[in-house]
Formats: sequence, C-alpha cells, structure tokens
Amino acid sequence: MVRVTDITNAINLIIYIIVLFLVPCTSTVQTINPACELKIIPTYEDYEYIQEGDIMIGGALTVNSYTIPFRYAQDGYLRMACVDVFPEYYRQLVDLLIAIKQINQSPNVLLNLTLGYHIYDSCGDPRKAVRSVLQILSGTREPVPNYSCVGKRNIAGFIGDLSSENTVAIAQILNLYGYSQISYGATDNMLSDRISFPYFFRTTQSDRGHYFVLSKLLKYFGWTWVGIIRLDDYGGEKEHQLLKSILSNDGICIEFTIKITGYISRTEIETNIPNYMVYKRVIEESTASVIVFCGTVPTSAVGELIHLSDLFIKKTIIVSYNLASSMHFMDYAIEIFNGSLGITQMLLGSSYSPENTQVLKEFHPSKYPKDKLLEDIWMQYHSCLSKDPAKNKAYEKLYSGFLYNCSGRELITNVRHFDNKIYSPRVLLAVDIMARALGIMISLANRTTEKAKKEQNYRNQVPKSQCTDNCLPGFRKVPKPGAHSCCYNCVPCSNGEIANTSDSENCVHCPKMEWPNENRTQCIAKLEEFLSYSDIISIIFSAISILFFLITMLILILFIKNWGTPIVRANNRSLSFLLLVSIKLSFLSVFLFLGRPVDITCMLRIITFGITFSIAVSSLLAKTIMVCVAFKATKPGSSWRKWLGVKLSNSVVLFCSSIQIIICMTWLAISPPFQELDIHTSPGTIIIQCNEGSAIGFYSVIGYMGLLAAVSFVLAFLARSLPDSFNEAKYITFSMLLFCSVWITMIPAYLSTKGKNTVCVEIFAILTSSAGLLACIFLPKCYVILIKSEMNTKTHLLGNKM
Repeated sequence: MVRVTDITNAINLIIYIIVLFLVPCTSTVQTINPACELKIIPTYEDYEYIQEGDIMIGGALTVNSYTIPFRYAQDGYLRMACVDVFPEYYRQLVDLLIAIKQINQSPNVLLNLTLGYHIYDSCGDPRKAVRSVLQILSGTREPVPNYSCVGKRNIAGFIGDLSSENTVAIAQILNLYGYSQISYGATDNMLSDRISFPYFFRTTQSDRGHYFVLSKLLKYFGWTWVGIIRLDDYGGEKEHQLLKSILSNDGICIEFTIKITGYISRTEIETNIPNYMVYKRVIEESTASVIVFCGTVPTSAVGELIHLSDLFIKKTIIVSYNLASSMHFMDYAIEIFNGSLGITQMLLGSSYSPENTQVLKEFHPSKYPKDKLLEDIWMQYHSCLSKDPAKNKAYEKLYSGFLYNCSGRELITNVRHFDNKIYSPRVLLAVDIMARALGIMISLANRTTEKAKKEQNYRNQVPKSQCTDNCLPGFRKVPKPGAHSCCYNCVPCSNGEIANTSDSENCVHCPKMEWPNENRTQCIAKLEEFLSYSDIISIIFSAISILFFLITMLILILFIKNWGTPIVRANNRSLSFLLLVSIKLSFLSVFLFLGRPVDITCMLRIITFGITFSIAVSSLLAKTIMVCVAFKATKPGSSWRKWLGVKLSNSVVLFCSSIQIIICMTWLAISPPFQELDIHTSPGTIIIQCNEGSAIGFYSVIGYMGLLAAVSFVLAFLARSLPDSFNEAKYITFSMLLFCSVWITMIPAYLSTKGKNTVCVEIFAILTSSAGLLACIFLPKCYVILIKSEMNTKTHLLGNKM
C-alpha cells in the first residue's frame, strides 16, 4: 500500500478549531411533555456510550456497518437493527475511550477540568446518525429538536462520522447551532466548502486529494490507458466525474466505465442475462491492463464481480482510499483484491495512542458487561452465547448462525482486522486535536493580566459573515452568474481606471493627463518623456556637437591664417569660408533638438538645419560648377572666361538658398510645427514632441536638400576625371555620396520611431552628414597645410598641367 501522511491537515485543525467551540443557548427548564417532539424510526438497539464531565464531546461513530428493517413478534411497527460489527471500526471507538481517559489523567491538558463524552453508533445509516446527534443535543433518548433537557451540559464539539453520507447529514444540523465537527473518514469535496460548512473539519484528505495522488501514481508507472468500475448512483457519478477530470489533467485516458449495482436490474429479469455477464464482455474486450475502483463500492455490489475473479487475475486493480482503508471489505472479495494496489492515508502516532497490547487485551465482555458492541463482537466473531436469551434469538434470526458457550479466554486482539498493519488512528487524532484546542481556549480564558486581555481582544475580533471577501481598493466587483448578489468576484480595474474605496461597483477613469498608480487606488500625473539635457544620450550628442564645432572653428582659423596660400585660394576661398560657417551652424543646431520642446523650438529646429544645410550644399554645388567652368576656360579662345569670378558662385549660392528659404517661410505661414502631447502611444506616459504641422512642408525641405545634393553629386561625379591641379571634384563626390546615404536611411528610421527616439534619429543624421562634409572637403586641405607644406605652392598645383 502507498501511504500518504497528512500532518499539516492536523495542525490546521488545531489552529482553526480554537474559535469554533460555541455553546448554543439551552433551556434550564425541564418538562416531561415537551412542546415539540420528533418522531424518528426507533432502533432495535441503541449503542450508547456516555460519561459526564465538565466539558462534553459528542460523537456519532460507525461501528455496525449498516441497518436492516427488524420487527419483534409482538411489535406492530418496524425498527432499525444495526448489524455486522466491523472490528477495525470498533477499534476507532476504543481509541476514543482510551484517549479521553488519558486526557483526564493529565491535568496539564485541560487544567484540571474533566472531559466527558456522549457517543452513539451511527450504524452507517444517515437516519441513525441524525437521530444520534439530536439525542446528544437534547440529552434524552427521544430527540427534541432545538431543546436541551440537560441545562448544565457544555458540549464542545462532535466527532464523526466515517462515511461522507452520514457526515453531511450531521454537518447540516451542527452548522445551524455553530458546533464544530471533526470527521475521521468523510472525503466528499462538498464538505470543503467553507461557506456551506464553516465549522467542519476532518482528519483525512478530500476525494480530490486522494484522486490527485492516485492519478500521479498511475502517471508514474506510465499507466495512461485504464478502465474504471464505480457504483451506479448519484455519488458514484459525482466521484467518477471528479476522477475523470483529474486523470485527464495528467494525460490518462479511460477506455471503459462499468457501473455496478447491488440489485437485480429489470434487464436481467426480462432477458435472464445476469449483470456480471455484461461486465464480463466489457472486460474481455478491453485492452487496458489496469482497472481503477472509484469511490465507495458496497459489498452487495462487489458480489456481482466475484463471478469474474478469473478475469481480474489478468488485470492490475487499483483501489481508491475508501476501499483501501477498509481491510474487511477487501477481505470479503479476496479473489478480486488479492495483489491489488491501494492508497491509504496514514497518520503519525499520538501521545494518547494505545501502543501497549495489554491495554487492548483488557477489552472483554466480562470486564465491560454494559458494552453491547463488545458483546456483539464476541457473538459475531467468537460465536459466543450472550447472557440475554432474547439477544441470542435475535442474533440467530439476523445472521442465521449458531452460538456456543465460550471459555472466557478469547481475546479481542485475535479478532481478524481488529489490529491490522494499515490501521490509522483517525478518531484518536480528532480527539487529540479537540482536546488541545480546548486546552488553549481554557488557558486564554484564565489569563487575568492586562497584557493577556489585550492579546485576547486582539485574537481572533468581530467575526465575518460574508459570501465573498471585500474587494480591496483597486478592484471592482463582478457578479457571479447565477449566484446571489452577495457573491461576486473581484477583478482589477482596467488600464487607466482606479477604485479608491472597498467593494467598488465600477472603476473611475483618470483624467487625460493622469494615470493610475501601481495599486490603481489614485490618479497621479503621467510621466513626461522628452530628450532632456540630463539624459545620457543628450550628453553624448552635446559633447560630440561641441567637439566638432571646435574642430570646425580650428579649421576656419587655420584657413584664415593661410588666406593667401594656393591651396586656400584654389576653387574659390569665399565658398570654403561660407561652407565652414554653415557646417559650424549645423553642429550648433543640435541644441535646438534637446530639452523640452516648445512651439518656438519646434519651428526653429527643422528650419535652421534645413537652411544651413541648403547653404552648405549650395556652396558645394557652386564649387563643382566653378571647377567645370575653370577647366573649360583654360582652353585658348574659350568663351567661358567671362564666367570666371565670384559672381557666378555667389549667384548659385544665393539662388539655391533662396528657394529653401521660400519653402521654409511658406511652411511657417501655412502650417508651422508645434508642440504636441502624445498621451496614447505609451500608457501612463506623456510624450512631449514636435508635430511637423504640414507633412508636405517637412518633406519639401528634406526633398529640396536631397535635390541639391543629387545635382552636386552628378556634376562632381562627371568632373572627377579632370586634372587634380584644378579641382576637388572627387572629394565633393564622396561628401555628397555620404550625405545622400545618411538622409535616405534617416527617413524610414524617422517614420518608425516615436518620442525622443525620433529626435535622436534627427540629431544623428545632422551630426553624421555635417561631419562627413567637414571630413571629405577640408581634411585633405588641412593635411597639405599642416604636414605637406611643400605641396602648398603654385608651382606644384600647376605642375601637372605644365
């Protein structure tokens, strides 16, 4: 057997049961004829165990397995007769009696208070269980609902029952009065509902827990193709659906399901075909080697399967907790369950556990003559005659057996299954938990210091009675379909919404310029995003811009100092100075893109770098044109000589720059750029950016610069083969190639980014293109001026031509 230890469950019971021992109001007035009376089917024998104490524990334990209708010869009505005592069930009762005895012998447990008990055998019948609980509450043999005939009795709680069917019936009554209940065998998942059964606890796992372990066991061995046998009733169907769901989660498939009954069906009567023949055909045709017995299957139903024991030998039988924990049941059908695999839940030993075999040997009818169950065990398992002739006759009538005079040396430990290896003292644990909880309550009640009073007031507060816990701020209530209005789900507020009170019906939208905090309980100002001066990328751009500005200034100073040298005078030195100034201004225009954008900076950004770049490219275009004109003019009698001079170059620069200025002014007049607050792109963030105003104006500025660069590139490319002495066409070609490449790749990057990333793309394009112009046009000249000064002569420049 696979053993499942559950000490956590027991600890939780110790903790939670402290606040649940509530004593209902009882009447101190006793009357012979109560005002109301409950008529329940009387019993042939009431198995009652009672011992008064300062604090009482009630209990309904299953010892007899079931009830049958029984009638005395002189009676005119039927009675319930409890039959078939199971020794291991009686062992649970023995544990309870011994445990309470040891508790009372330990003064430290209940602080010198005595613990009493009032126990009935429920006989595995819900009707008998309900009757027993009402008898304990009423304090009389005949139950009187909502009335106590024992005014001074303090009932702390109840132990029981074994089966889920009995336990649910008991719990529905005890919940009305607020009594705590600890079951030692009920596994129904329904009992885990803390709303319906707030005072219920148990020392075993629920069906879900047991089936979860069973499923993991099947998965561990790779048994993913199984058959299921279950009882054909409502409980069997419910457990089957639960097991099927859990198996499905672990990828285990069910080949077949057999529904067995303990009665002869109409089909069997009409066709004369026994049920087990139908089961036989299903099992024979199946390919699954593993069969799972689901839930509780009574012995009467298993009787149908005994005929198929030869088929079960070829299969591996897996039994659920309810079957594996009942050795007598498996012993009844040993032909089927021999060699089967079962799962049971074992509990660790307790301080009150009767480990001494001698204690068990003392349980004998001669020592406990009032113990009717003990006498029944001697009659049923030792075939001993009772001293009551009427009881002997009733036994022979019920069991169709014969009784004999016994020697008196028979022992209860010799009774089969009274003390088996898989026995688990679940009742013992329940009593232990209840006693410890009582001890803690008594200890708290006896404290008189101010500190203890504060601690007691702090522990456990006004009780709550809600279907659903309050929805915290930041959440809103969502009704559950088909449930009461008091039962609802709590869901977080949606993006952009808050709820600053508990149990909010609806969440409230934040204003446009605000956003919820992390807990969604209040609206706070949105974060503003722009390329500020403190950003690392801004510092890097600023440093690069200043560095290149200083380099441009040094080159300008160098050219001024070498104003009259041939290398400076060549190709129109005024254009070189104009180009240096425009490049310098381009580097400085970067600072217009940094910081918080406003309308004026948005207008100056594009216009400044557009005009400065147009001047720079126009200067290069003028240089290229002058190279071509100068080459043509060197030929004898050429008419191109009249175009030599600064007028042509100045006119080209002025004309080309004026067109860009007109485009920019028109853009500013019609639809200028402006500051824009983007609150939609990034939730919780306000992106402060520049809107171009007119997209046509923006792309016209960029397009015109591209046009100038393309014309310069074409002319420079055509003039690249002219003698080096006269031109710098190949340097202009490289500079324009770099310039066009940068701005062509900038456009898609510009369109695919938002916020400060867009600004970074623009700054990168300005710095790269400006640095490219500076490097391609002026670095070769600086190299000649500073390092190769011997080349800076007219003779050298005209050397190739001569």
